[in-house]
Amino acid sequence: MSLKRMDIQTVVVGGGPISSLIILRVHDPRRNSSLSLPIKIGNIEAAAISLGIDQEKTDRPLTHDLLRSVLDSLDADIKSVRIVGVNGTTFFSQIEVISKEGEHIYVDARPSDAIALAVRTNAPIFADENVLEVAAAPDFSDVEKNVQAQELEDFHQFVEDLSPEDFS
Repeated sequence: MSLKRMDIQTVVVGGGPISSLIILRVHDPRRNSSLSLPIKIGNIEAAAISLGIDQEKTDRPLTHDLLRSVLDSLDADIKSVRIVGVNGTTFFSQIEVISKEGEHIYVDARPSDAIALAVRTNAPIFADENVLEVAAAPDFSDVEKNVQAQELEDFHQFVEDLSPEDFS
């Protein structure tokens, strides 16, 4: 299994009939990557991820906070979260846990739960390259920037090509 490091690009929290979405982007410090991985998730899960990203405190622990506390109590750490499969629109993930004895344990999880836990533990997120081949999409914000840059370049070329005769 070949894995690519991913970053959370955005979380879209829907409401009512509008679905929520998390968009992961291939980790690239120079921002040269144009691949994103959109994953449809539930509205409650999107809110939980957003709370974790913003490090907002709640009056009582949420499910993901509880799981983190349990792992802390057992001296276990989350090493990584991995998006390991996709079937249609259903994604599959694993949480890699390291026990206090050093044993690596892989726990099956929904990507939304795994990511909500990752943001609370600063665990890296990875995606299997096979998943990216099947489900990745171009990062449309990059496409829009490229179109705008091309339009600006075309306009500059147009202005440079103008001659005084064009105004008579």
